[in-house]
Amino acid sequence: MRRKSVRNDGSRGRIALLLAGCVAIFGVISARLVALANAPTVAASIYATSPQDDVQAARPDIVDRNGEVLATDLATASLYAEPRNITDVDEAVYLLTQELPELDPEKLRKDLSTERGFVWLKREVSGRKREAVHNLGIPGIGFLTETTRFYPGGSTVGHIVGHTNIDNAGIAGLEKTIDSGGLSALQSVGLARKGRDLAPVRLSVDLRVQHAVRDELSRAIERYQAVAAVGIILNAKTMEVVSMVSLPDYDPNQPEQALEQVRMNRAMAGVYEMGSVFKTFTLAMGLDSGTITPNSLLDARGKLQIGKYAIGDFHGENRVLTASEVFKYSSNIGSSRIALALGAERQKEYLKSFGFFDRIDTELPEAAQPLVPSSWPRITQATVSFGHGISVTPMHTAVAGAAMINGGIYAPPTFFPRSEAEMMKIGRRVISPQASKQMRDLFLLNGVEGSGKNARVPGYNVGGKTGTAEKAVKGGYAKNKRLNSFLAAFPIDDPQYVVLVTIDEPKPEPGKHYATAGWNAAPTVANVISRVGPMLHVAPRFPGDDAIERAITVAYQE
Repeated sequence: MRRKSVRNDGSRGRIALLLAGCVAIFGVISARLVALANAPTVAASIYATSPQDDVQAARPDIVDRNGEVLATDLATASLYAEPRNITDVDEAVYLLTQELPELDPEKLRKDLSTERGFVWLKREVSGRKREAVHNLGIPGIGFLTETTRFYPGGSTVGHIVGHTNIDNAGIAGLEKTIDSGGLSALQSVGLARKGRDLAPVRLSVDLRVQHAVRDELSRAIERYQAVAAVGIILNAKTMEVVSMVSLPDYDPNQPEQALEQVRMNRAMAGVYEMGSVFKTFTLAMGLDSGTITPNSLLDARGKLQIGKYAIGDFHGENRVLTASEVFKYSSNIGSSRIALALGAERQKEYLKSFGFFDRIDTELPEAAQPLVPSSWPRITQATVSFGHGISVTPMHTAVAGAAMINGGIYAPPTFFPRSEAEMMKIGRRVISPQASKQMRDLFLLNGVEGSGKNARVPGYNVGGKTGTAEKAVKGGYAKNKRLNSFLAAFPIDDPQYVVLVTIDEPKPEPGKHYATAGWNAAPTVANVISRVGPMLHVAPRFPGDDAIERAITVAYQE
């Protein structure tokens, strides 16, 4: 009996020792798991055993203001090899090049003859080719599921959304902006990996409006045999970009097209002498400063001689004009006299306030620096007053134009949604409310009686200013090459939207002798507004027909 008791006591000790050991081992494992949980990137690097585990980072969708998808991720397969696991290099090279003849046999043989653990062979392989290669059964050859960017809108929004590279990293447009805004940082710590939902990036752009503007610009290029065209629509009260089109454009699904110079984003990356559109800003600074009133008299007879230079008018009235008539008849002489009366320093101060001296501040990385004269003699004062001698982007012109007619507040444009209150917080006053009201009156005058008559759209009360600028060439200006523009706002009594259309080197239509902006840029603006007005919920108004106006208003509210 005593021996049995001794044996039982020994068994109990061994069991206790075993339990203590298990508890210790479990404690070590638990501590290790806790450590790994607090260091996810380290854990991933330790336990990653296959290239398949290294999935490519995802990107958020980009959508327009109505939720229409402009850019999204799609799954794709890319072919890779683990050379150290290839048993017969020659056989692998032969079989792979039979199915994928685009592979370079010599380079492939060199890549597969190493002891490396991973090497890319071909990115983005089609489903049919993937199945064919898989059926070859080559050891050490596999596919990695990646993400590639797809742009349902294609060329329609190419210059806005930009594109990504083969590694799905943004390299142009808003795709690049999204990366610089923190997506890359999220990806680096594993918080933006495939399978994780990212909130879509919503833009201020309206895809429907964008399509209509692009369509009308395409028609204009064909109709006037032009080489290029730009169209911009801004919300005048928020400076949101509702549409921005530059033709020829490119398809972000084929990013190699972006390398062609002709497809550059002229709206923001091209700088031009904008011509008589600039008289808008000359009149505005004259009115705001008190240098002139709408009824001030300005001598526009003959030529204005400044040193060896003589400034004349295209179709001069050859008489004394009021300031309002200077705008209506687009007088170079009258505009020059306003600028000279204002003085060089005040003229430069106003132009800088309007944003014309600085690279435009917006979300797109592609934005050009204006070309500003280094010196400012009297002849520069005069020529800048009617849009020559200073080169800016069309976007500069559209934004400054919006500030002229929205009450006098300038704010940088944005491709993201912004409220009027948010705009007012960051905006700065460039002219007084009274001067802005006077500019709206001048826009309407020109739209009814001046060079903007061809931009009229029944019910939309369009006002604006034309600009026909001879293009600068080596040694002077080309008489037969013009950049034509029309800067418009509607409805001009309470402007909701600003529209700028620029047509590069338009030709006269058959049977017509002129190719100035009033004959091509202005009617193109009319075509744009007639199409996009209803999309933007701007109800047309007809004088004396209040019943119809009320019915239309109710219909839009519903």
